[in-house]
Amino acid sequence: MNSTIQKDQFYDSFIKNFISVVFGLIINYINGIFVLVFCKSSVFYSDPRYILYTHLVINDMIMLSISVGLQVTIYAVGPFSLSVCCVVLFVSVIVTKNSPLNLACMAIERYIAICKPLHHPQICTVRRTYMLIWFIWTLSAVPAFSDIFITLSTRTESFFSTAVLCHMVIIRNTWQHVVNDTVSNVVYLLFVWITLIVTYFKVLSAANAASADRVSARKGRNTILLHGGQLLLCMMSYITPLLSTVLVDLFPQSRSTILFILFLLSNILPRLLSPLIYGLRDKQFAERVKVYFCCKKTQIIRVT
Repeated sequence: MNSTIQKDQFYDSFIKNFISVVFGLIINYINGIFVLVFCKSSVFYSDPRYILYTHLVINDMIMLSISVGLQVTIYAVGPFSLSVCCVVLFVSVIVTKNSPLNLACMAIERYIAICKPLHHPQICTVRRTYMLIWFIWTLSAVPAFSDIFITLSTRTESFFSTAVLCHMVIIRNTWQHVVNDTVSNVVYLLFVWITLIVTYFKVLSAANAASADRVSARKGRNTILLHGGQLLLCMMSYITPLLSTVLVDLFPQSRSTILFILFLLSNILPRLLSPLIYGLRDKQFAERVKVYFCCKKTQIIRVT
């Protein structure tokens, strides 16, 4: 009887890890093609809009790799060095904060391109865009470093030599961590939402102006709306713990399945949205991506 239960548990764990790894490889492959297209064309790597977009895609690839890697490691290895876990979670916190901040910067870039087209080439340069990306990483690292300082000040030295299951709840379970996490999330998300709302209405007013390029303004307005939709999906990771608690209380026998489905919905599938939402909507990107997916040689018109 016990051997049968163990086999069922092993089979269940294997299937879940297999699904996660397959989804992770497929999504990273698709995202990797978009990054490759970006690197191979000067049309893209000399345009701030595409630089920010590709940064978002690379950030999603890092986030997805960490999520799937941690899940498989926990199932396959179990507890491992807490020091290594802290480093992994440190990077995870940074890339999680990067996504909404990057969305806000993309919305601002679209606002400048549509509402201040004459000033766009001077304001949105390639050099300033890369400086902005470094600034995004610096801002995102502030809560992560705060977590490290809190952990060092609230834990004993023996704590860091132990082996644990690498999970946020196990490492960051003090009230100081909760306060730091709550404050940073509220401040960052509030800034992003205000940015998206303000830029949306600015672009909307530009679309109604007689002198504005209505087609460009409409596309910019729709892009900012998509930023808002993707931000809502980014926020799923914040409500997942509450949602899992409610669903597990209602269906305790399906606890493992519920947690796995929520993991897919909040950590894996949203990573596919960046190429689908932005890349395929862009004609230049879509044409070049078809070359790689269709595996045939086509002539790509160089835009100078």
